[in-house]
Amino acid sequence: MEHILSLSYGKDSLACLGAIEELGWPLDRIVHAEVWATDTIPADLPPMVEFKEKADQIIKERWGIEVEHVSTGRTFEEGFYYRRGRTGRRTKFFGKRYGWPMRKGQWCLQQLKRPALDKIGDKTIQYIGIATDEPNRFGTLSDVKVSPLVEAGWDEAYCRRWCEENDLLSPIYTTATRGGCWFCHNQGVNQLRSLRKNYPELWALMLKWDEDSPVAFHADGHTVHDFDERFRMEDEHLLIPGDTKFKWDMLKDDMLNYRWF
Repeated sequence: MEHILSLSYGKDSLACLGAIEELGWPLDRIVHAEVWATDTIPADLPPMVEFKEKADQIIKERWGIEVEHVSTGRTFEEGFYYRRGRTGRRTKFFGKRYGWPMRKGQWCLQQLKRPALDKIGDKTIQYIGIATDEPNRFGTLSDVKVSPLVEAGWDEAYCRRWCEENDLLSPIYTTATRGGCWFCHNQGVNQLRSLRKNYPELWALMLKWDEDSPVAFHADGHTVHDFDERFRMEDEHLLIPGDTKFKWDMLKDDMLNYRWF
């Protein structure tokens, strides 16, 4: 029975290394499911790509294990444009491309991450990064899927501190509370604003995908184009970035009523 750490490079995932060490548990392999946006563009932003390389080196030097980067061989863009209904029952989406993942039954997880991790084999004990203050995720745990953090009593704050002390804190936490793909539909407005400002070429690709999607980017029905319009109005000082008074109706009403001087 192999003992494998499923690594995402988030603070809780990386802190599992410290918890495993503290508990004295065995660790045979470390596996990361790599996702690509297109054939040539990774799902991680450049600072995260660099951090992963750095973290891999630290892990190899300290724990003597080389991180395995596995992939399904399919990109997000390929899944995005794949048309539903080739098999199975007809639904209202029959014949339409997948487009943006829905909040429930996210195809990106089912097609790009889980199949990659399934390659690690059946006879394994999988370590995953669930902290003690995440009880809503405890249902994921089982005899073959365990959290070293829960067993060691580590909460998210302690995981962050451990990562800082071991030079393994992802740069994503300097601007956001969560990591993930730069095109993720679950990210917050500040991350989207930062993406548009700092990586206009990636933002342009999201706008193109948005035009071709039968599903709205956000579960509340708002599109990438809606966010683009919001950020444009912020650039023109028609809105204040991060203002708590913001309502989506502001994009439709007479914006002179919302001009700030």
